[in-house]
Amino acid sequence: MGRVPISPRRTGVAVAALTALLASACAGQGQAPAPVRPEATPTATTTATTTVAPSATDDPAGRAAALAGTLADEDLVGQVLMPYAYGSSATTVTPGSAAGNQALAGVDTPAEMIAKYRLGGLILVGFSADDPTSGNQSTTNVDNPAQVQKLTAGLRAAAGKLAAGPAPFLVGTDQEYGVVTRITDGVTTLPSALAAGAADDPARTEAAWKAAGTELAAMGVNLDFAPVADVLATRSTVIGSRSFGADPKRAAAQVAGAVQGLQSAGVAASVKHFPGHGLSAADSHQEVPVVGQPRAELDATAFPPFRAGIDAGAMAVMSAHLDVTAVDPGTPATFSRKLLTDVLRGELGFQGVVITDGMNMPPAKRYPPGEAAVKALLAGNDLILMTPNVGQAYDGLLAALRDGTLPRDRLVASVTRVLTMKFRLADRPTPAMSTLDSAPHRAAAAALAAAAVTQLRGKCGVAVSGPVTVTTSDGRDKTRAALTAALTAAGVRVVTKGGTRVHLVGYGDGPKDLAADAAVTVAMDTPYVLEKATSPTLLATYSSSRASMTALAGVLAGKARPTGRSPVPLTGLPATSCTG
Repeated sequence: MGRVPISPRRTGVAVAALTALLASACAGQGQAPAPVRPEATPTATTTATTTVAPSATDDPAGRAAALAGTLADEDLVGQVLMPYAYGSSATTVTPGSAAGNQALAGVDTPAEMIAKYRLGGLILVGFSADDPTSGNQSTTNVDNPAQVQKLTAGLRAAAGKLAAGPAPFLVGTDQEYGVVTRITDGVTTLPSALAAGAADDPARTEAAWKAAGTELAAMGVNLDFAPVADVLATRSTVIGSRSFGADPKRAAAQVAGAVQGLQSAGVAASVKHFPGHGLSAADSHQEVPVVGQPRAELDATAFPPFRAGIDAGAMAVMSAHLDVTAVDPGTPATFSRKLLTDVLRGELGFQGVVITDGMNMPPAKRYPPGEAAVKALLAGNDLILMTPNVGQAYDGLLAALRDGTLPRDRLVASVTRVLTMKFRLADRPTPAMSTLDSAPHRAAAAALAAAAVTQLRGKCGVAVSGPVTVTTSDGRDKTRAALTAALTAAGVRVVTKGGTRVHLVGYGDGPKDLAADAAVTVAMDTPYVLEKATSPTLLATYSSSRASMTALAGVLAGKARPTGRSPVPLTGLPATSCTG
């Protein structure tokens, strides 16, 4: 697409003006007294394809407003819902997946869910062993790139039959890289955000995330719930290495780089978790974390990375289930108009799409799905993510629209913003699948990983002596094998017993997982555990990706200098023991 991307700030002006006109035009439409959910069998309303006059489609906001003005109530409601679904195919699923979809939405397949509820998008889900978000991942529908591409094509085929079909269907996923990475096989795996923070090179971050975005686009994913803009002000395990670090200014530069990289590849970025999950160590997948810092600290610590993401043109921001006492005590940000409308839109100037965090998480489930969806929209959200019951959320929104609880102009404004984002993503050429895990993309990941390796104790950049034994905490055989292969390729002899011991620790590991006799201990996640390590040499990669293990091998072999600096403060350890 040759058109220069439009900033969400500028887009908002056109959206607001056009939405006001559309709201008055829509107000006179007939309204049924009770919600009538459309059947799975297509009707004239659900299958009609709207042709927007070229004169009204000179820009994404204009196309969005024109299309929104043609949509029936049911279509408007469907555009603000983005659930998950069971099954690795849009149209053919196992009996177990059919049962899951029946419980979630009263249908058998993802395609039927799109048709019945006229959905605006769908999130692809999955989890891995170290994933701190696994508690709200009820299923997985990402197996490999070819399967993902086929699935997304099927989802788009179903959505193309809807009245909103001219706008590209949203397919999103949490591809953060690091512990939260939905698609792991056959793709280029970047080092974690914390590793990028240690490298402190926004240009490298942008290049790596452009490579990652290109691969997502090739598979049919056009919305990434990333990057994480949370400043790691506490030793949070749920955020941890998902954050770029504890320094707001450095994290802000990294967020901007990641946003620019993703969106230059045609994938919308959604910075998260506003207003800043790193300010609390509690886990919103279990409870409502309380952010008790004063407003001045929010302005100085939590908000800078979000401002940077907005200024970089981020198309979306994800709200969080956080109780921010300095702004709206007792109300999770997801449901707080003060935070989402007054602060995020009014003070920070964001006019793009605001997306809820998973509505199947306990803090959001304090309300029934329909009531929760309405409250979230009234607060300032535009997309309802992962509702625990699609039918109830849909019926609740439709009923609230028709009885006036949800003002029509408020819903039209959200739909217009969603459609604007979709049209900004339209007409981009789809990258070839051959770009996945290609040499240039691996090189971009490798450059970022190499710049991240940090030495926290010991003589800088000295090669390990003699043969090496690689050990890990339990359950990390794959990572040990990756480092063993990388060391061998770097010319270091690796033995199964004896020699210099290199010990790896990762996500969730503590002092009990350290090895007292290790000559070298390496942290592959947050480096806090190294404060208790007694090894004469301490290193951090912040990530267990293939690129990170290759970079580590280069340092251990004495072929590369560890130039990274710890992006979080460590008691008793410097940011780096390498100087000059």
